[in-house]
Amino acid sequence: MGKRKKSKLQEHLEYAAAYLIISTVRRAPAAIVKIISNFLGDLLFFVSKKRRNIAIENLRHAFVNDKSEKEIRTLARNCCRTFFDNFLETIKLNYLFSKPDTMNMMKEKTANLNETFKKARKIHDESGGCIFVTPHLGSWEMTPRVAASSGIPLVVIVRPLDNKRLEQLIFANRSSSGQVIISKKNALSSLRRALRDGNSVGILPDQSTMKGLMINFFGRTATTTPLPALLSIGYNRPIVVISVCRGKEEFQYECFVSDPIMPGKYTDKKTEIIRLTEEMTREMESIIRKYPEQYLWMHNRWKTYKGKKAIFS
Repeated sequence: MGKRKKSKLQEHLEYAAAYLIISTVRRAPAAIVKIISNFLGDLLFFVSKKRRNIAIENLRHAFVNDKSEKEIRTLARNCCRTFFDNFLETIKLNYLFSKPDTMNMMKEKTANLNETFKKARKIHDESGGCIFVTPHLGSWEMTPRVAASSGIPLVVIVRPLDNKRLEQLIFANRSSSGQVIISKKNALSSLRRALRDGNSVGILPDQSTMKGLMINFFGRTATTTPLPALLSIGYNRPIVVISVCRGKEEFQYECFVSDPIMPGKYTDKKTEIIRLTEEMTREMESIIRKYPEQYLWMHNRWKTYKGKKAIFS
């Protein structure tokens, strides 16, 4: 059974609410934007019992012997705040990136931005394109912008919003940096063409999927897309885990770019796909452990699918 289609009234109300927030955020000082995101995050944490419980349960399993119940609840609340940090930051940056000096400002505040993305550019150049993957961590909307500013031609998969007017309002400037945006639906042919043409591709591979591999993630098996590994093997390109996490100051970040995860010679394709996916997942987990409050714990990452089997378990 598919999702229930939204009524026109619901779409208009969502649009009006988002328009009000966007109009406020675009020109508001950072301190005001932070107050708004904290308020919205707390509202989500206290009102949405489902999302709160998913986040708390996921964190309990992930940090079973490392954090107290109080710390778990604080992290869950902060991850709700971070969700809105990312949403409002996207709006703010879409406005700020219309100005020519924004990226220079970010580079001045972020000590390792230039060095890290030079590494990413070097891997791209030497490989003739690669598969960049990023978890839903920190400022994942910022990651392709920084990659594009470093001269990496990038094709990025995104999940379209159900409300088309809302998507146009929020993400109107998403491709202004030069990145090519493609819809998640029927994206495979576009990704293949991008790699054949020497471009890199960007994928967020850390959400549950019905057709996935069973891969260990924070001590539990989670269904994980084999798409990065399939592309890596099919085009002999490395997988590179990349992430941009928020620092303490406004528009200050810490950037991570893993060493390339290279496809190797294999006698069994399934085994190689599993190996690549496991290495990719371990790299993502190691970054998430550094910034657990910035990860999307309220997503049902360890969801199980009744009557469905993972593809090579």
